[in-house]
Amino acid sequence: MRWKAIVILVFVAVSLMGQNTLQINGINEAEFVYRTAADSLNTYFSNEFGFNLAYREFNFGMKFIADLPKYSNEQTELMDEISPGSLSVEWEELYAGFARDEFSVHVGTTEETFGNGIVFRSYKDMEFDEDHRLQSVLMRYDGKLKLKGIYGAINSDTVVNRYDLAFGADAEYPLFTGLRMGASAMAFRNLSPINTYLYRDVAAGRMQYSNAFLEGFAEYAYSKQYKANDISLGHAAFISADYFWDVLLLGAAYKNYRGFDYRLNDIPLGNYHGETLSDALASGQDEEGWQLRAAYTLLDNYYLNMDYAEAWDSSGDKRMNDLYLGVDMTFASGGYQLAWSQIEKVDDGIKAWQKEYYPTVSGDISIFSFPLHLKAEFKTVEKRRFEKESSHYEPQMQADFVLDKLSVSLGLQSWWADFDSIMDSKYNPNIEIKYPLFSHSDLLVFAGKEQGGKVCRNGVCKFVAPFEGIKVELSSRF
Repeated sequence: MRWKAIVILVFVAVSLMGQNTLQINGINEAEFVYRTAADSLNTYFSNEFGFNLAYREFNFGMKFIADLPKYSNEQTELMDEISPGSLSVEWEELYAGFARDEFSVHVGTTEETFGNGIVFRSYKDMEFDEDHRLQSVLMRYDGKLKLKGIYGAINSDTVVNRYDLAFGADAEYPLFTGLRMGASAMAFRNLSPINTYLYRDVAAGRMQYSNAFLEGFAEYAYSKQYKANDISLGHAAFISADYFWDVLLLGAAYKNYRGFDYRLNDIPLGNYHGETLSDALASGQDEEGWQLRAAYTLLDNYYLNMDYAEAWDSSGDKRMNDLYLGVDMTFASGGYQLAWSQIEKVDDGIKAWQKEYYPTVSGDISIFSFPLHLKAEFKTVEKRRFEKESSHYEPQMQADFVLDKLSVSLGLQSWWADFDSIMDSKYNPNIEIKYPLFSHSDLLVFAGKEQGGKVCRNGVCKFVAPFEGIKVELSSRF
């Protein structure tokens, strides 16, 4: 694309102007994967090398990515036979920027959010390995009145080697101390499978208030999607508020979404566990719900936390509820946590019901001056579809500790159909070690099996896909 050539030319020109005054930082991440699966290749390697250069008011960045071949987070996508399209070596990210006083401009790969992300968010989803970042021109003014304007393109997810367009503006202004008002307007031109464009225009207003006792946010957005005489309307409303009174916190939220699901936005789900209304329904398509939360500090040693939410669709066929109860305890001997999580989903249209609940016990203890973090969780899943019922258990245990510079996480997950089959059940042991090779380089090795989902190991929490095998990652920063 033409903008790539412009970025490279500007980078070369500035580099020649003053090598001694350039500030350079970057990162290189290499990953080797050996997967135990019915896969023709089994082994994968990738490397990402990115850097940023700053010179006076200018900055430039690039990232080189090699997928040999690309490893998919979707575990059902087994590679029966390697193909030329599986291998890629390219500059995937290029950007340049200029900033002076309150004004700045950014050209190239862009990550940006308007407001709370309901109307527009350009981002990379690490959980599902999906890239929703625009290649764009972004202009920003950060005075008392904050202004943003963006015009860009993104690869179409329906037609190969074609692009969708997105452009719009955002403004925010403080009316008085603690209160900010904002407005956004966006236009999207999305390519359909028949190689014609669908038009979507979105307008929104929002307010945000904050003082020592109260924090609140409210946003309403209106959407119009059309082509010829085919018009589809949608809206999104989200309200959230938290009140602080000494050791007590009270909060509530309300959401209402209709026909408001599209690629370049990220709507709040309004529940503790970030659950969708239905596994078969896109968030924002048809959903209404509320959330209540409370937290209380007792005797400086106990922190009580409660969060409950419900949601439903317009017909009332799809419903869900989400509950979290937690107690954090802090003593001289260490910290401990007791928690209960519960998620229930109903779909009367297909006569389906699912409920999962799991108590969790965790603690930071010291055994003969040896610090150790322990966690145990016992998850129960119950399902019913039409008249067929089933249930199973997914217990797991984890121990994290540090030996000098070496961080170690040991895990054991299992899957039981019933208690009579404990000895014959699936067991997934795993180990992850992290070691700083140098002052700016970390080596991470994972070996074993894991069922997938949210995991927290060695101080980092992330969502992972089901996996069996070995992963080796080397991250170097400069």
